[in-house]
Amino acid sequence: MKAGIKVFAPATIANLAVGYDIIGLALESPGDEVIARKSDQYKGVHITQIFNDGGKLPMDPLKNTASVAGQAVLDACNASDMGIEIEIHKKMPIGSGLGSSAASAVSGAFAVNDIMGKPFSKEELLPYAVKGEQSADKAYHADNVAPCLLGGIIFVKNDETLLHRRLPTPKGLYITLVHPDVEILTKNARDVIKTNITLDQHINQSFNLAGFIYSLFTSDFTLMRQCLQDHIIEPQRAFMIPKFREVKEAAMNQNALGCSISGAGPSIFALSENSLDAENIAFAMREVFSNSKIKATTLISKVNPEGAYKY
Repeated sequence: MKAGIKVFAPATIANLAVGYDIIGLALESPGDEVIARKSDQYKGVHITQIFNDGGKLPMDPLKNTASVAGQAVLDACNASDMGIEIEIHKKMPIGSGLGSSAASAVSGAFAVNDIMGKPFSKEELLPYAVKGEQSADKAYHADNVAPCLLGGIIFVKNDETLLHRRLPTPKGLYITLVHPDVEILTKNARDVIKTNITLDQHINQSFNLAGFIYSLFTSDFTLMRQCLQDHIIEPQRAFMIPKFREVKEAAMNQNALGCSISGAGPSIFALSENSLDAENIAFAMREVFSNSKIKATTLISKVNPEGAYKY
C-alpha cells in the first residue's frame, strides 16, 4: 500500500448562543479523520471509501465536502490533474450540530495541502475549507470551519474576506454536550429562520454578544452567565429539538453559565466554570432525555486550542 497521511479535524460548536454564523469553538473530541495518498489511477481528488456514515454521504467528489475542499486546494496549486485518493472516517453523527460537514471539509483541505508540500499556511486554507462546507448547505459561513481548522474560539466574518480573530479561552472553561438521537440537517434548520428581527431583539443580542466577548477577555464568568442568552435564533429553532426547554432548565439548575443549541442542533451545549459543574450538568441533561425515553449521549470537553492536525 502506498504511503499516505492521516488528518484529524475536530467537532465544533457554532453560534455559541449570541454569535449566529460568526462565532464557534473547537472541541477536543470527537472529530473526523481523512486518510489521503497520491494516486496514479485518478485525476483530481477521488473518494475511495467512507466509513461510519450509514450510506448518507455522497461518494461523488463534486458533492462531498472533503473532496470539494481538497480539490479547491489542488486547483489553487495549479495541479488539478494530480491524482489524490482519500478515505473518510466519520467519527461523529451526521446532522448533529457538531460541524460534521465542516470537519470533513477541513480534513480534506488540510490533507491535500500536506501532500502538496504545504504551500498554504493553516490560515490560508480557510477559504478552501469554507468552499467545501458550502457544498453541503449552500451557505457561505465559517463559524464551524474556522475553529475546526485553527482551534480555539474564533470570531469570523462571513464574506469573501473571512476576517477572523482568535478570542481568549478563560481558564477553567468547560463545555458539556448532550446529543439526542435525532437528526437535523443544517439546511432545514436555516430554512426556519426569519429574516427580520425587532429593534429590541437587535439591542439585546448586541449587548449579549459584546458582553460575552468581554467576558472571554476578562475571565468574568458572572458577566458570561448574564450575557449567554439568545434572543433571536434559539426561540425559532427550539421546537425542532424534543425536550429542549427542560434540558436547558436542568443545565441552568446545575450552575451552567449558559445553555443553548449547538449549531443547527439537535445537540445542546452548556458552558461551566469547572469540571464538577460540567459533570453535574451532563448528568442532569441526560436524565431529562432518559426520563422521556429518548436515547442521548453526553460528552465533556475543554476548548481545543490546536484544531486540525496530521498524525
